[in-house]
Order: sequence, then C-alpha cells, then structure tokens
Amino acid sequence: MGGIAVDRLRSIIERVERLEEERKALAGDIKDIFAEAKSAGFDVKVIRQIISIRRKEPAEVEEQETLLDLYRRALGM
Repeated sequence: MGGIAVDRLRSIIERVERLEEERKALAGDIKDIFAEAKSAGFDVKVIRQIISIRRKEPAEVEEQETLLDLYRRALGM
C-alpha cells in the first residue's frame, strides 16, 4: 500500500472509532433519560413505543393501527 492509502485507511478507522465512542456515550445518556422518566412515574415501555411510532410515516402508522384494531376485533378484544 502506498503512503496515501495507509493514511486514508487510518483516518477512516479512527473516525469510525470516534463515532463508536460517541454512540456509547449517547446510549448512556439515553439510558439515563429513561431512568429519569421511570423515576418520574412514566412507563418506559410506552415511551419507547411512542418514539417508534413517531419515526414512522403517518400512512404506515395508520395502516398498523387499522390492522391492530381489525385483529383485536377478530379475537373479541
């Protein structure tokens, strides 16, 4: 490998390593926020579901809710 390719490779690896460290720090921050929510009396499982729903497109959410309602009615729930 030439000098430029080695430097580029090293740069890529170091950037990924930094981002991995940032991701670990962010995951810790998120964990702390969920612990805070739980200690405030919120249901963390429901909060996670809301976050998941907010990531989706409105049409996808509507379709899932329609199917969920249909399946519940089919099961007599």
